[in-house]
Amino acid sequence: MCTRCLVQAPVGIRCRDCGKAVPLPTYDVQKGYYARALAVGIAVAVVGSVLWILGVMIFGSIPFVPSLIGMGIGYGAGELISLSVNRKRSTGLALIAASSVIGAFLITWGATPFNFGIFGLVMIIVGVLIAVQRVR
Repeated sequence: MCTRCLVQAPVGIRCRDCGKAVPLPTYDVQKGYYARALAVGIAVAVVGSVLWILGVMIFGSIPFVPSLIGMGIGYGAGELISLSVNRKRSTGLALIAASSVIGAFLITWGATPFNFGIFGLVMIIVGVLIAVQRVR
């Protein structure tokens, strides 16, 4: 190896062919994984909204319970999407996870006549952040 051909790599000096940077497998997400994540995200939005509506109907009189349900849906969305794509991580997966939590909120909000209030909206944002953190 001559000095014109060498490349500084994280593990030392390598030739140009051996020193090429390759993405980590965790962050290498193919289209099939996005399709899987989208299907799981839609399912989480629908099932999560049903659970949210039931929780509001049953525990709606207890303060903060609807907000805590939103945080739980956020954790569940992030974890289920992460499991469905073999723990891969990407910004696109984070957008799908956030959209599933927001979708569950919108379905719940449209189906039930209760007021989330400012604390509820803050907890929904926290739920979105929890979902994003699991796959980003």
